[in-house]
Amino acid sequence: MSYQNALELNKGPQPGSKSPGRAGGTTTDKEHCPALLENQLSVGDFCKIQNAFEVQAIAFTAALISLFERPAGAHEDEEATVTISWAELLSGYHKCCYTLEHNLHHGDWVRQVTYNASLDAIISSTTSNTNTVVLAWREKSRKHLKMTSFNVAEGIHAFDYHSQLNLIATAGINNKVCLWNPYVVSKPVGVLWGHSASVIAVQFFAARKQLFSFSKDKVLRLWDIQHQLSIQRIACSFPKSQDLRCLFHFDEAHGRLFISFNNQLALLAMKSEASTRVKSHKTAVTCVLYNSVLKQVISSDVGSTVSFWRIDTGQKIKQFTGCHGNAEISTMALDANETRLLTGSTDGTIKVWDFSGYCHHTLNVGREGAVDISQILVLKKTILVTGWERAITVFRLQNFNHFFIQPEKWKGGIEHRGDILCAAFLPPQTLVTGSYDGEIVLWNNSTEKAHYVLHPDYQRLLKSKSDTEPQKLLGAGRSRSPRPGPNQAALGAHSLETHTEGNDAVVGLHFLEARKTTAKTGGANLVSCGGSGYVRFWDTRKKQLLAEFLAHGGVGSIIMSTDKSNQYLATGDLDGRLKIWDIEEYCLNSSKSKITQAPTLIRSFRPHEDQISSLEMCKLGGHLLIISSSADCSICVTDVCGASVWIFGQAKHWQTENWFSLPKRDTNLMKSDIQEESIREIPLLSKKESWLDLPEHSLLDKKNKDDTTFNVRPSEVINLGIKYKERNIFRKKTHNLYNGKVMQKSPASPKTYCYEGTFRSLSIGALKELPEVKKPAFLLDPETYFREKPEEECSQIPELPLLSETLKAVFDEKNLFPKEILDRERRAKQLCQETSSEVKIKRNKKQL
Repeated sequence: MSYQNALELNKGPQPGSKSPGRAGGTTTDKEHCPALLENQLSVGDFCKIQNAFEVQAIAFTAALISLFERPAGAHEDEEATVTISWAELLSGYHKCCYTLEHNLHHGDWVRQVTYNASLDAIISSTTSNTNTVVLAWREKSRKHLKMTSFNVAEGIHAFDYHSQLNLIATAGINNKVCLWNPYVVSKPVGVLWGHSASVIAVQFFAARKQLFSFSKDKVLRLWDIQHQLSIQRIACSFPKSQDLRCLFHFDEAHGRLFISFNNQLALLAMKSEASTRVKSHKTAVTCVLYNSVLKQVISSDVGSTVSFWRIDTGQKIKQFTGCHGNAEISTMALDANETRLLTGSTDGTIKVWDFSGYCHHTLNVGREGAVDISQILVLKKTILVTGWERAITVFRLQNFNHFFIQPEKWKGGIEHRGDILCAAFLPPQTLVTGSYDGEIVLWNNSTEKAHYVLHPDYQRLLKSKSDTEPQKLLGAGRSRSPRPGPNQAALGAHSLETHTEGNDAVVGLHFLEARKTTAKTGGANLVSCGGSGYVRFWDTRKKQLLAEFLAHGGVGSIIMSTDKSNQYLATGDLDGRLKIWDIEEYCLNSSKSKITQAPTLIRSFRPHEDQISSLEMCKLGGHLLIISSSADCSICVTDVCGASVWIFGQAKHWQTENWFSLPKRDTNLMKSDIQEESIREIPLLSKKESWLDLPEHSLLDKKNKDDTTFNVRPSEVINLGIKYKERNIFRKKTHNLYNGKVMQKSPASPKTYCYEGTFRSLSIGALKELPEVKKPAFLLDPETYFREKPEEECSQIPELPLLSETLKAVFDEKNLFPKEILDRERRAKQLCQETSSEVKIKRNKKQL
């Protein structure tokens, strides 16, 4: 609005004026006029009701900064409310506009009025059965209106217009919803029947060519316009009332319908269409993890449920319900030993669980308030939590001797301008955090001090709190936007405000720990992804952006995950599409110019119907698996090479060796890999040695080492690690176990050898002579057991008498049915014969 505040249209007192009750999009009360004026400013016209009987409009002749001229006595910095009287508008005092009006409704209360830009007409309606809907428009520059009208029996409460279908829908008092062509006023082109009370609101669902209608008995219906059928009926739970004041609004972008009824507001959210797709959870899945110790997949959902699945078969093992009451679980994490599970919820708490379902600690992240936890980072001595503010929330080891744990202050304070969304850690002491405004801050985790800030458009060194002036980033600027010129240098740190909000948000950070040579060659060691669909590779040692490419275009924010060898990168978007990239040789060396070419795309597919919420990559049996969760309530697993997509929770369980295909590799390399893998798996087969070499106990179970440490039975690991993995590999290479190389183990034991196969050791010595085995009796005397016995004469079976001989009396039909039925049947047959004979006689006469 102009003049920093509201603009008021004052018509003054009108004789006999009354409030019309509800006016959908219109009003007679002057205090509501500014909102309507502001709404109609974009199309240039403002519609108003005079005495609730006439339709009047203000047409602006020119596009100005303000609607009306600024008062002479008003100061520039003064907030003022300007009152414009209707008499001034009628007299032509304001040269920037003029008024239009019509009174075709003849004294009936106008219930709704609006200006439609596609028709360039003012549409108004009443509850009268004559001139119910009036369309008024101007011809060229004339200052009078031409009109046409529809007549609807008993009148209507409201209407809506669909520009693509060119249809006007009317909410009839006679329980009908009529569809009208604006150029055909004689009769409607369609009538929708189904409501049992008068319809009080209608609105089109433009994208699907459907229509919402709401009736006086609080029943909502959804109609298919093309077939003119009701496809859904919803009875809303509004209180009973005789005085109806209803407003209707459909937010098509987000699929939400708002219905106001007197002083209450109802919100109806649309869900995706029901399908036959298998669901892993009852509600949307928010996070998925892989436990390499137990060979299990752990998933959580918005219903506060945590489920455990076998990775090799897809079978659900167990489930924890109500972990945080009714609050959503937004993220999860495992400790270093993978024996504790941490769940973060929107209720502002993080809980520490063992795998039997016992909660050991509750971390009060939000300090008794609800917060949005986006990531939990478990380090050696601390737990870092991010997601809802510009500071890092930290929990320290020494406080884990109590059940309820309060956060401590992060020594580095606040260095981000936006909320911190994600974090990553690179041993021994490098910590990075990414925020909503696109900044990546580099920290020293030991001192908890920040020393550098990276951004796609600039970089800055953090020497002190006053040093916040950004510097230009090395290399070229962002490929999708021009670089700022010299005149824009004064914008400084505020340059990122020119970008669309959230486009640069960093939602994922991963260190490429497997790249050991990047310290010498200067290659990328950090990957980030965010709100614009871009993936960026950074060199945190030289503080340089090396590469960026558009992984998913036009879908907004994306997420990502990498494997431990940093050979593959998986990205997922809001449409449920998953892409796998080969980054093994991408950005291995430093370069002066930024790389914009994307790495090799291995696979692109859509395993989910809704947005992908979490990604995890793991190795099983020599195959790299990709696990994804989605808001469509499913968890999928597949491999890099193009195997089928399987869903956890499906009726048919899978076997990993049957549906994963090995990538094409050199035969000699394959043999050596198989031999190396078999040697690595040997400790699992030895009972004398430790079956699992775990690192030091993590900070979560250090205090409860004696009684709360979760132990996994060796049999479980052997079953999951060997039973399914070795079967597929060594079935094809069986000859290697017997024809392979034989190595002498020790000169002191010449008869003991170690094969490069499944067995750790095999003792070969002279075989003892077997004692004489007695032959069984059937071999010594076969005639007794196998000679043929003489056939015995079978006694003849006496023949049964005929059925007719056993009957006591002759079958008589008359004895089975009453006489009346038999007489009726006889008369029917006689009548049929007589009729057929008459037809034959007539036919013969015609032929003669």
